Amino acid sequence: MQYLLLIYSEPATEAPAQEQIDAVMAEWFAYDEAIRKSGVYVDGNALEPTSTATTLRLRDGERVVTDGPFAETREVLGGYYLVDVPDLDTALDWAAKCPGAKYGSMEIRPITVFDQG
Repeated sequence: MQYLLLIYSEPATEAPAQEQIDAVMAEWFAYDEAIRKSGVYVDGNALEPTSTATTLRLRDGERVVTDGPFAETREVLGGYYLVDVPDLDTALDWAAKCPGAKYGSMEIRPITVFDQG
């Protein structure tokens, strides 16, 4: 079964020291290598900051496009991993290993499979 591990964190209010950036990135690179080597990795990406987001809504058949993310929340979606694992418990195990769980929160969502027949 496939699960999407959504990585949320609070936006940085100030630039961290280079040593801190290097340490955090080392954690991310190690996690990324581990999940890829495990065989459960399907896809994953980091997202650009919310300041680069564009939101689209259809209102009365017309496109309404606004700058920024859809929701005003404290935490923002920063990236995701798509994994193919036997069950939710295994997806939770991988989410718990992700540095995003330590610095923010992880949302684990099963992928819906539609019957095409």
